[in-house]
Amino acid sequence: MKFVLIILLLCLQSTLQQPAGSGGRRTLVLVDSWSLRETHSIFFRMLRDRNFELTFKTADDSSLALIKYGEFLYDHLIIFSPSVEEFGGSVDIAAITNFIDNGGNVLVAASSSIGDPLREIATECGVEFDEEKTAVIDHLNYDISDGGKHTMIVADPANLIDAPMIVGKGNTAPILFQGVGMTADSENPLVLNVLHASSTAYSFNPNNKIDEFPHAVGKNTLLIAALQARNNARVVFVGSLDFFSDQFFTSPVQQANQDKIHKKSGNQELAANLAEWVLKMRGVLRAGAVTHHIVNNVNPPPAYTILDDVEYSIQIEEFSNGRWQPFKANDVQLEFVRIDPFVCSTLTEKNGVFSTRFKLPDVYGVYQFRVDYNRMGFTHLFSLTQVSVRPLEHTQYERFIPSAYPYYVSAFSMMFGVFLLSLVFLHYKEDSKEKAE
Repeated sequence: MKFVLIILLLCLQSTLQQPAGSGGRRTLVLVDSWSLRETHSIFFRMLRDRNFELTFKTADDSSLALIKYGEFLYDHLIIFSPSVEEFGGSVDIAAITNFIDNGGNVLVAASSSIGDPLREIATECGVEFDEEKTAVIDHLNYDISDGGKHTMIVADPANLIDAPMIVGKGNTAPILFQGVGMTADSENPLVLNVLHASSTAYSFNPNNKIDEFPHAVGKNTLLIAALQARNNARVVFVGSLDFFSDQFFTSPVQQANQDKIHKKSGNQELAANLAEWVLKMRGVLRAGAVTHHIVNNVNPPPAYTILDDVEYSIQIEEFSNGRWQPFKANDVQLEFVRIDPFVCSTLTEKNGVFSTRFKLPDVYGVYQFRVDYNRMGFTHLFSLTQVSVRPLEHTQYERFIPSAYPYYVSAFSMMFGVFLLSLVFLHYKEDSKEKAE
């Protein structure tokens, strides 16, 4: 009995230690071969150090499943099997897109040997990979270790997206990349250009003569792309599986036409930041307690009255460093909305509590306190609180309106004139004339 109790306590402790902001730690890793666990050991060790529970399976495993009895078995999916032609078990394109639609996060690494399944997944997310056997080629920005085809790209960190929440701060070391290029759907505003190639790069088969226009040219060639769906699910596409390898993490970098040598590439730092973002270890927001009331009161009234002075506050927390912390920002806004916003006010932050005061409009109806915070790299924060605003009661109207004073004077002056006229008419008597004899 004591042994069973100890087991239950350990399970409870493990559950309590699970980072709430990450949406869970269960991660399925699909690989082409088991050797990938050795060639990419630094990346997987980094995930384990962040308390992720990694389950490795080959992409064609017949027992693969993402959902069982209506419940998802994993919180995150990492696909490091670019050459897979068909997933095993019950996993297919529809299952993966359903996983994303239900809030699951996916990290995809491709290569020049990319298969159709990864291309279809990317297409569903607004990203298009180039064809199989193609690679990103740059005849000016390649590493000295390149084999002669100029496919070992040295990406300038200046080509990274300006979003520290996604790629981190202070990226100075160049990034090694060898793989397939991508393009983004220009009509999809949710796709993020995380890392693009230089203006001299293009995507084509390095073994063939260029007889047609390449799939991607110049800065339109994406090396890393990301998507945050409207349900806050995150997907990252990296065109190079070697980008996450131990060799690229620890390799020195020297651009072919430069003498400067970097002792270590920026791959490991960038990979760590991307993994923390896509697996929701950072950039996750949640709304806490929402309060609203008339100024100098504590409790909200059943209904507000027009022109009331109202105070509103909302608590916002950010998941950072493994725990929830007060969110710091100066651009959170409140909208007081009926059909269109009647009031738009920037909230003042103090220890994670954002508040403001404003006067209600002189229009009654059903309103909403709405906070809609959507910034790059953060999850979409949306809070809605409905209230009623009624007109003034009869006893609340002013008895004398200052703008009507001229009319009051006119009315009373008329009454006073009538009174004087009545006095004159009633009390004035003409002298009687005597009748002539």
